[in-house]
Amino acid sequence: MSRSISRRRVLQAGAFAGAAVWLCGRSVGADSRSPNDKLNIAIIGCGGQGNWNLKHLTGENIVALCDVDDRRAGDAYERFPKAKKYYDFRRMLDEMDAQIDAVVVSTPDHTHFHPAVTAMRMGKHCYCEKPMAHNVAQVRAMTELAAGKKLATQLGVQRHAIPNMHRVVELIRSGAIGPVREVYAWVGSDRGMPPMPKKFPPVPSHLKWDLWLGPAPERPYSPAYVPYTWRFWWDFGSGDIGNWGCHILDIPFWALGLRYPTKVAASGPPVDAQRTPKSMDVRYEFPADGPRPAVTLHWSQKKGGPKILAEHKMPLVGSGVLFIGDRGMLLCDFGRRWLLPKDKFAQFEPPAQSIPDSPGFHQEWIQACKGGPAATCHFDYSGPLSETVVLANVVYRVGHEFDWDAAQLKTPGSDDVERYLRYDYRKGWEI
Repeated sequence: MSRSISRRRVLQAGAFAGAAVWLCGRSVGADSRSPNDKLNIAIIGCGGQGNWNLKHLTGENIVALCDVDDRRAGDAYERFPKAKKYYDFRRMLDEMDAQIDAVVVSTPDHTHFHPAVTAMRMGKHCYCEKPMAHNVAQVRAMTELAAGKKLATQLGVQRHAIPNMHRVVELIRSGAIGPVREVYAWVGSDRGMPPMPKKFPPVPSHLKWDLWLGPAPERPYSPAYVPYTWRFWWDFGSGDIGNWGCHILDIPFWALGLRYPTKVAASGPPVDAQRTPKSMDVRYEFPADGPRPAVTLHWSQKKGGPKILAEHKMPLVGSGVLFIGDRGMLLCDFGRRWLLPKDKFAQFEPPAQSIPDSPGFHQEWIQACKGGPAATCHFDYSGPLSETVVLANVVYRVGHEFDWDAAQLKTPGSDDVERYLRYDYRKGWEI
């Protein structure tokens, strides 16, 4: 379809607003229907991760399935033969506006923003995969739009519901290791810099390549990009920090109440114009907030994790977080946790459980859509988390550290950063 995404129906919903969303812990803009009523949900991107999300939503009405790849979406089509099938989410939302309550966006990073914003402007609740969007300005726009529309939202940080994560947060908040001033977070990965494509065969019959590109610059089809390696091309993905950063940084964000950094720096191999790196180190500085002191947060993508693990002879954790407090340290991954040094905490009694078990990560969102409590990774929480994640790619690509004014989305004295904070869209995809 060649029509612009900002059509009359979408524009009628109005501009972004910054009003508060969460009052009394409830999703105030959500439906007041009975919890037993079923939502009408449309899935945008129903192969791969989208199919996994779909399996957790089968108790609701799946009324529409949208995907640009018939092969990837085939299983979903077979399981929901009554759902209407679309290639273009714009046509789906136009034709089924009155029948859709909520959308799930599970497309590649570069196509999160357009379907999510289009649907939310029309008043649809939104579950979106991480990172929330492909650049900082997109994430901020989605966060403010969800607030202004008072919609039930959830970012796909599914590990937030793991009980071990809850216990880690309770330990930090209880002061078990004292005030925390430094945190290390990492993913044990060397993924990135995929080979440059050498073959450009005809587009497979099962793939709508132009719709897959969406707002990204036009380029010829190659199997070097799809179905998964898109993650490591700047035009489409956000590298392994985009893949894992929201999951892992969720732990310190939640435990320490972090929002926006005020300074960022990064280092790594020479920047490639098209592909994400195999390794990267990032340093974020967060200001003090009430009784919590200022925090320096280190992120690294590398095999073996940060050097501090070996220096302190800590258990090697493939991906995890190390909190350094005034009275000890806490090392964790998604399923394990250690208070260190062990001898100091041998007789330690953990705090009482204060974070309730999740009813299920997707179920949180379903309940919020029906007027229940806000889901735990609603956009007001996960927006700042996503911005912090994609900001790492900005500082790495620009090649120098900078101060960050999150309120204004500006970098004082660093005008060269602007080109990575937002970008123009291909003709027909203006929004």
